[in-house]
Amino acid sequence: MKQTIRFEYEAHYHLSQEPSYQEDEIWLVLHGYGQLAEFFVRKFKPFSTLERLFIAPEGTNYNYLEGFQGRVGANWMTKHERETAIANNHRLLDGLMDTILKNYPKQPTVHVLGFSQGAATATRWASRWEGKISTLVLWAGGFALDLNLEIARDAFSGTRLILALGEKDDIISQDNIVKQEELIASLGKPIRRLYYPSGHELDTALLQKIINRQI
Repeated sequence: MKQTIRFEYEAHYHLSQEPSYQEDEIWLVLHGYGQLAEFFVRKFKPFSTLERLFIAPEGTNYNYLEGFQGRVGANWMTKHERETAIANNHRLLDGLMDTILKNYPKQPTVHVLGFSQGAATATRWASRWEGKISTLVLWAGGFALDLNLEIARDAFSGTRLILALGEKDDIISQDNIVKQEELIASLGKPIRRLYYPSGHELDTALLQKIINRQI
């Protein structure tokens, strides 16, 4: 007989720098499958300033990337106990943002970027978060296919939506692209599609333009 217990859990996140709590904007950046927040946030450090803080939470599921030893990566969920993982992710991200934002005398603008698996996680959480999200970037990933479209339409009514895809990304299949286009059409929101010349990775030049609102 299966039972459930909820208990206090310790999770990790990494910052681009020590916050002053005077920053004008915050970027919540969610890593992909098999990555760690410590290394993911380094990709954003070149764009951190006194006015801009990057926050990289880490998925709470861990696994060895090869075999039974060596490098370890984190992920946001697997198919096993999927709904429980989604609920845990929501509590983690809600708690993290509450912890950070309560220190600001003036609320900063909040932007969200999800990479690969982190993109679907970002859309699920962002669509139900009570705060306002200025920009939502889905990089080498897309909207969660089980997204509640009615809730998402309202949540993203004032959000700049960006989809960034690599021209040589061999992980995203054509079937995935078709499903995303169908979902986007059902969502009924304008979305900016941007392409970069490499594969399943962050492209520094395009990332800089998005963060600095040059595109």
